[in-house]
Amino acid sequence: MSNIQETPEFTEWQQVVEILRQAATEQKDDVMLKLLLTPDERSVLLSRVNILHELLNGERSQRKISELLGVGVATITRGSNELKHHDEATKAWLAALLEQQRPNQ
Repeated sequence: MSNIQETPEFTEWQQVVEILRQAATEQKDDVMLKLLLTPDERSVLLSRVNILHELLNGERSQRKISELLGVGVATITRGSNELKHHDEATKAWLAALLEQQRPNQ
């Protein structure tokens, strides 16, 4: 009789979040993210962080953000639409978190 499972072990987003949380607790989050994401995916993630930062900052138009980051306006719009699903407290928290992580602060 075979012990091979016919379904994936991990099927929920929350499981991924918990894996990342545990990796961070063990100070292995960098290793985990490098294992999970290709260099291109890490670059896209960096772009997404910059998109959120620029949108929350509110000083540039979506077109200017697109030019600055070298991404399509549709990508900026998706980030903007995602932010609309969150309350002001969450946006303020994210803006403060991103501001803290800026170099030369």
